[in-house]
Amino acid sequence: MHFARGIDAEELALRMGALRGARAESMTDGEMADLDVDAYPNRGPRSAVARIGEHAGWTFAITYGPYLDRLEEVSRDGVEAVHYHFNSEHPPTIVLYARDGRTVCGFGLCEEGHRYGQEPDLLLPDLVAAGILHPDGETHCDPDIDDYDERKRLGLAIFEERFGLSLPRAVLAEDSLPVYAIMGSPAPDFEEISAWAAANGRPRPSERLRLIPAGLRSDYERATNPQRWESRTRRVSVGRGAAIGTFHTSGVLNDPARQTER
Repeated sequence: MHFARGIDAEELALRMGALRGARAESMTDGEMADLDVDAYPNRGPRSAVARIGEHAGWTFAITYGPYLDRLEEVSRDGVEAVHYHFNSEHPPTIVLYARDGRTVCGFGLCEEGHRYGQEPDLLLPDLVAAGILHPDGETHCDPDIDDYDERKRLGLAIFEERFGLSLPRAVLAEDSLPVYAIMGSPAPDFEEISAWAAANGRPRPSERLRLIPAGLRSDYERATNPQRWESRTRRVSVGRGAAIGTFHTSGVLNDPARQTER
């Protein structure tokens, strides 16, 4: 999620990557699942969309698809911005604050001893006052806590209280919000693949954003150009087989503000 203060919903969509005037009809979180947004580049063209709204003085974008770090772009020209990047385990969920095109501060929830940005200690007094860290900024007040969900809520509350963030659960899941394609749409061959799907008894892709689900694209290419599809599949397989040794998913980037798509 990205939050911005100082711009409206359409401007946030543009800074997230949408084309001007590309707003689609509003959708709920449940309706977004039917779009089959592709977050896996090896399966087909990448795509991403965002539901965008406004609440309590902040404009917000809920993104669907690959990991996108647009924080500095969103915050340019004096705008304030917050990026909330959820991870269920490790690396941790990251919260970052930016202003005027620069990342000011941020930290990982449950890893507040590692702070980022040009002013990494900006929120240290708040973390100490909340009983999360000791004044040295490195050690937790309760290092043996078992309730990590509570610790995450406590760390997230620092951002909520400091910057006045508020977003009810109903807005996230139930409200119907305007949707924008911010990566990989519309597909240039949408009509062709849509016609093939209809002719072969396959569900047609949604006309709302003209996205082609990765699975449908693979089936289409396999049926219409099997040699090209097999060649592309072999290249992907060879690329995957080049890695030797143990692959660890728990590494921590030195600066999540510079994190690239995983």
